Amino acid sequence: MSLKVFDLQCEQGHVFEGWFASAEAYESQKGAGLLSCPVCNSSEVSRKISAARLNIGHLRRERLESSPAAATASQPGDAVAAVSQPPAAHAAELARIQGEVIRRIRKVLSQTENVGNRFAEESRRIHYGDSDPRAIRGVATREEVEELVEEGIGVVPIPDVFDDDRLQ
Repeated sequence: MSLKVFDLQCEQGHVFEGWFASAEAYESQKGAGLLSCPVCNSSEVSRKISAARLNIGHLRRERLESSPAAATASQPGDAVAAVSQPPAAHAAELARIQGEVIRRIRKVLSQTENVGNRFAEESRRIHYGDSDPRAIRGVATREEVEELVEEGIGVVPIPDVFDDDRLQ
C-alpha cells in the first residue's frame, strides 16, 4: 500500500506530517474533524503546499536485505540511511516529541497542588517535614529557586503557559 504524506499545519503555526491512504482520505478525515495538531491539539488543521514524496524506505530495506552485499554490509551503512531522512521527517519527529512533552507537563500540572507565591515556603515545609509530603507547583523568584537548590530541595521550572488554571 502506498501512503500519501502531507505536511499539515495548525492555526498556531505548528507543522507536522499526516499519512493518508489517499488525498480523498485526508479530505474525509478533515471533514469529519478527526485531524488534530500533536503539539497543541488544535483541530484547525490545513494542508501545506509541499513537494511530492514517496514512502519507499521499505523498498531500500528489501533491496539491501536481498542483495549479496547485505551479508557483508556493516552497521554504518544503516546509519547513513537514517541520517539521509528528508527534513520533513525530522520536523514530524520534532513535532511528535514536542507534543509528548506538552502532554506530560500538563499531566504533571494536573497532579500537583498550586500553592502560588508560597512555593519556596511550602517547598521548605515539605522538605523539612513540617507539612504533609505532596507534589506542589507555584511561583518563585530566581533567588528563591537558587536557595532551594542549595538546600537540596529539587525544583523544576515549568513555564506557566502550560498551566491551565494560571498560577495564583
